[in-house]
Amino acid sequence: MGCSSSSAKDKKSEKVLRATLIIQNWYRGYRARLKARQHYALAIFQSIEYADEQSQMQLSNFFSFMLENYTRVHEEDPKLASRLFESNVQDIKDRQDYVGLVEVPDSYEGPRLQFPLSFPDIDLLIEAFKKQQILHAHYVLEVLFETKKILMQKSNFTHINTSPSKEITICGDLHGKLDDLFMIFYKNGLPSEKNSYIFNGDFVDRGKNSVEILMILFVSFLVYPNNLHLNRGNHEDFMMNLRYGFTREVLHKYKIHGKKILQMLEEVYTWLPIGTIIDNEILVIHGGISDSTDLCLLHRVQRNKVTDILWSDPRGRKGCYPNTSRGGGCYFGPDVTSKVLSKYQLKLLIRSHECKPEGYEICHDGKVITVFSASNYYEEGSNRGAYIRLSFGTSLRFFQYQVTKATYSKPLHQRVNTIESSAIKILKERIIGRKTDLIRAFQLQDHSRSGKISTTQWAFSMENVLGLNLPWRSLSSHLVNTDKNGDIDYMSSFQDIHIEKPVKEAQSTVIETLYRYRSDLQIIFNIIDSDHSGLISMEEFRAMWNLFSSHYNVHIDDFQVNELANTMDLNKDGSIDFNEFLKAFYVVHKFDKKN
Repeated sequence: MGCSSSSAKDKKSEKVLRATLIIQNWYRGYRARLKARQHYALAIFQSIEYADEQSQMQLSNFFSFMLENYTRVHEEDPKLASRLFESNVQDIKDRQDYVGLVEVPDSYEGPRLQFPLSFPDIDLLIEAFKKQQILHAHYVLEVLFETKKILMQKSNFTHINTSPSKEITICGDLHGKLDDLFMIFYKNGLPSEKNSYIFNGDFVDRGKNSVEILMILFVSFLVYPNNLHLNRGNHEDFMMNLRYGFTREVLHKYKIHGKKILQMLEEVYTWLPIGTIIDNEILVIHGGISDSTDLCLLHRVQRNKVTDILWSDPRGRKGCYPNTSRGGGCYFGPDVTSKVLSKYQLKLLIRSHECKPEGYEICHDGKVITVFSASNYYEEGSNRGAYIRLSFGTSLRFFQYQVTKATYSKPLHQRVNTIESSAIKILKERIIGRKTDLIRAFQLQDHSRSGKISTTQWAFSMENVLGLNLPWRSLSSHLVNTDKNGDIDYMSSFQDIHIEKPVKEAQSTVIETLYRYRSDLQIIFNIIDSDHSGLISMEEFRAMWNLFSSHYNVHIDDFQVNELANTMDLNKDGSIDFNEFLKAFYVVHKFDKKN
């Protein structure tokens, strides 16, 4: 009996163990599949982000082109030339002209700063911003003038030292996400003489509270100029702000004095240091390096002429080659890192500039560290934020966090579903903007005119036309219909989504082109619209479009564009509301709640 009972128990234990292993293996596979889906979603977000940055670099080249052709523009349309160029010449006057003429009324209930600033002003500002109060334009301009004055005394690179009793905290991109800055200060303490910080660029754009972040950082810098250090990022730039939201935020929050604030900010940007060197061993810059990086030269060069160290990204492949994703800077390999660090007796490069799922990433045999401090950057739950603490002679310590509200209590699969749905949505919008080109590419592969092509042919066409390096085969199940033989109905690439046509007679190519370049055109219009009337004359529109199309090599019949513009001149007064004109080209998703 005893032996029989023991044998039964052993068999039962064996079954339990086997079941446990099956469940564990299933769960590991389940988690791995969710992580893969999350990885693909983040790849979509990042690829489209970098493609947009590439467009931004092209737009900067466009403005350079326009400056080079200023004489011709002036001859053809003196009025446009005046509005486009002369209205944007910065004319920063003295403090009295900017700050003295902006009075703070007695009715103002927001924070009142006391100059010279002290620690209580930092605390006052933070508490006010937690209550969503707006700092008066008078104080904003005062802070900007004081910040510029101190920054002008700084060198291109800030040299600092740590000690066993003096740590320093390094933060990456914040991108207007105020809750992340509050989280860092809550976990790590406010800046002080004993609690030093380096903020490594990209303080603004994308998020809703770039003004508040800048004011907290600048006020803290003015109180502790030797303990809080600010490096310039690629988003501390007038042109980037026009596209990615900071300009719009300033003009919305400061309707009367916003233009003065923006002019002063552009001045401040040019004086931000381009890097920090810690203990003569650690280089902290926003982007990266190249095989031609010369730190000796960078110590002397004009700060606003630097590109590579603001835009470059590390990669596993050896060498230095163009950063084709972003359109600016370069990709640099582990050999380039070793060469540059060795040349200047450095041990480590700490940079930011790239969103990482865990908030940081270590590469190039531990010689390059990326730190990114904006959590939920692409979508709620998409990534964690992080910061680094270090002191002399000790290992780096990484601290992670994620400021979450809606998704905090949701299980992983729901969070991944949310991220994935959002990523697929913006990818479909990119696809519909190139519909005509994609159909042409698909048809070249469809030799039998069956309306179907292989997954490989479809993936090749998608990557070739869109220029996005994505796992198209894996994403095909989210984007197209596949038959039992594995062939793709390529017209299903455009199902459930279309561009709302403002004019039924307009050709699809015209609609798609205007949709694709709508951000660039809106930026150009906002610069031309120097009086903020919201209107542009038909003559100005035509001159602007001719310049734009010639530089971008856009082949569209001028007659089609003129006809489209004429239909948007609703009251036939010879001018159009250009912002409304571009808003007419919006993408409709079949399953959007609004529809």
